[in-house]
Amino acid sequence: MRKIVLTCLLLFHLLSAIGQTGYKPGPENLNARKWFEEARFGVFIHWGVYSILGDGEWVMNNQNFGLREYELLPRFFNPIDFNAKQWAKLFKQSGARYITFTSRHHDGFSMWHTKQSAYNVVESTPFKRDIVRELVDACREEGIKIMFYYSLLDWHRNDYLPAGSTGRGIVGRDSTQSDWGKYIAFMKGQLTELLTQYGTIDGIWFDGHWDKPNADWHYGEIYSLIHRLQPQCLIGNNHHIAPIAGEDFQMFERDLPGHNTTGFGTKAEDIGALPKEVCGTIAGSWGFDIKDRKRKSFQEVISYLIKAGGYGSNLLLNVGPMPNGEIQDYQQERLLEMGSWLDTYGESIYGTQGGFIKPTDDYAFTRKGNIVYLHVLNTKLSKLEVPNFDIGIQSMTSFDKNQKVKYTLSNSTLQVSLPLVVEDKPYVLIIKTK
Repeated sequence: MRKIVLTCLLLFHLLSAIGQTGYKPGPENLNARKWFEEARFGVFIHWGVYSILGDGEWVMNNQNFGLREYELLPRFFNPIDFNAKQWAKLFKQSGARYITFTSRHHDGFSMWHTKQSAYNVVESTPFKRDIVRELVDACREEGIKIMFYYSLLDWHRNDYLPAGSTGRGIVGRDSTQSDWGKYIAFMKGQLTELLTQYGTIDGIWFDGHWDKPNADWHYGEIYSLIHRLQPQCLIGNNHHIAPIAGEDFQMFERDLPGHNTTGFGTKAEDIGALPKEVCGTIAGSWGFDIKDRKRKSFQEVISYLIKAGGYGSNLLLNVGPMPNGEIQDYQQERLLEMGSWLDTYGESIYGTQGGFIKPTDDYAFTRKGNIVYLHVLNTKLSKLEVPNFDIGIQSMTSFDKNQKVKYTLSNSTLQVSLPLVVEDKPYVLIIKTK
């Protein structure tokens, strides 16, 4: 009997680590997946006390801070220029349909008034305001949906120990206080707060699995908790592996689906059938880096959005606000440029499907009903050739339908004579299919 009990316990823990077994999304969740797939564009926000140091969101790990040293940062965090309503209006103007905000990053600092720890923005900073509350309320006023990034790993709490693949050089941690069960309970307590105190939350975006890939993260319990509290709430996990039972969308960090330019990307064979999201940055880093010189042009970010759509994926484009609460001018400019382009061509992105023709650096296709949208990314081309085009064509016109576009389709090869354009910005042609 003892062996049977031990076997059952072992099986329970194994299934718990794997995911929410037997999970079948209900109508609320399926409807949420539908809006998510149609949204196509969201804004990611990496902001925390790490912004004070101006060296990115990994500064605690990269500079091997001591716990007591890093704990001084909240005393300096007083973002007097933070205006949630201004942020929300900017995101609305960008054309984003949702945001994902870093409620708690790897440094363990919480950006809301959590009761699970005093290490939060209300109790540990002179600002003493619940940033999550203000941002949620402001975005809701603008009709923008809200998702929370939540870090699974923690460089601050001792009960998370032993350290995983990161945080090993952080000074002052006490391994004798390690308690995995306590840490899991802490996370469940925080997630319960986020899902019961701020109204309807549209998604939870987990990160950090890769720090301890063999740990029992109790996903079965955590995913079940989320779906029980808010059945429509979508769950994604940035673990870079195949989807785990209970997850509702699959994300790809700094890479298009099926690509692996980073070296840690998801394998092509691990791409599932769930809604997809690509995340990337306007700057080089996610969090504020005062020395960051890798600023992406409008051409780069809009091409990323279009290519993501061509793969049937959303783009979650990141901003890293400064410690005073302002979003840098050039990042605001990129968002406004995105919004201006989407004001013109949004119907070719929102609510479309992709994945039927693989995007290239020259073009990408999306589809809605019997209309196929051809996005021309390389505006210097006068002609375009697309192999494996097996869709019958009735007509091809400019986006405003005022100009017919010459083309030939023979042996599944589409050749298009492109119109002359003045601006070096991607543009769209409309193909009416048979």
